[in-house]
Amino acid sequence: MKKLTLLLGLTAWLALAASGIAQSRTLVIGLVAKSQGNPVFQAARVGAEDAAKALGKQHGITIKIDWRTPNEENAQRQAEAIEQLVLAGAEGIAVSCSDANKLTDAINSAVNNGVPVVTFDSDAPNSRRLVNYGVDDLECGKQLMEELAKLLSGQGTVAVLAGNQNAPNLQRRVQGVREVAKKYPGITIRSVNYHKGTPQDAVAKIEQVMQANPDITGWAMIGGWPLFTENALKWKPGTVKCVSVDALPAQLAYIRSGHVPVLLAQQCYAWGQRSVEILVDKIILKKNPPSTKEVSALVPVTKENVDAFAKNWDTWLPK
Repeated sequence: MKKLTLLLGLTAWLALAASGIAQSRTLVIGLVAKSQGNPVFQAARVGAEDAAKALGKQHGITIKIDWRTPNEENAQRQAEAIEQLVLAGAEGIAVSCSDANKLTDAINSAVNNGVPVVTFDSDAPNSRRLVNYGVDDLECGKQLMEELAKLLSGQGTVAVLAGNQNAPNLQRRVQGVREVAKKYPGITIRSVNYHKGTPQDAVAKIEQVMQANPDITGWAMIGGWPLFTENALKWKPGTVKCVSVDALPAQLAYIRSGHVPVLLAQQCYAWGQRSVEILVDKIILKKNPPSTKEVSALVPVTKENVDAFAKNWDTWLPK
């Protein structure tokens, strides 16, 4: 009787499996951004979760996003998060590196343990990561400075707002700004200003620099940190020209007010979306990306297209 019961149970389980009712596989992908509060990373999280739902349905599995992002930028916490994800059984990890040097060993350790890693936004180029997805940071800096030079008609004194000095993506943007500035004899870069990657620190840095250098006529912001807050720019619209990377909802107000004529939008929703797509291709289909660098184009936002662009955020930010 016992053998018969076991046989019937096995037969029933096989029938359920064949019908697709048996419990599907669950695939966990870790997502480690730079900071919890930055809306660009909140959008990346939504993109990752949307991709997980769509690809889970496509492959007949459950894909879960394990969000392990520090409250504020902290490369050591990111490295610890990667180690914890590997121990917890994550099968893939996507990370935006606050400090490539501090994260390279953690990434390599994950890969050595069979867990593929994708970097987005900010790379660890000397690590064994599978691919980096994001803008070409050198070209980003160049495009930023070209836009500012146009607004200044090739003449002016410029300050650069540069964020975290240890972030390799930001260093490359500064390099791009400097290279293009050399093409314009009438433009002088007065200072490159590093700071913590928070709106408050960025606003304080701008105020400090403007007080010390009232002759500044242009700002090249390689990240949009101060524009996440209201009334961050104390000058009258048009008196100081400003171009910034990113175009989040709060930043769009500075386009409408005339304080910032051009924003260069990164496709931050796609940071998460595309990272998950690449990892699922690798894990499920054993498919490698064609290159170790996948470039995401910047989207210029001006008064002409600001309202149309704003509609994207209805789906890009958490409800």
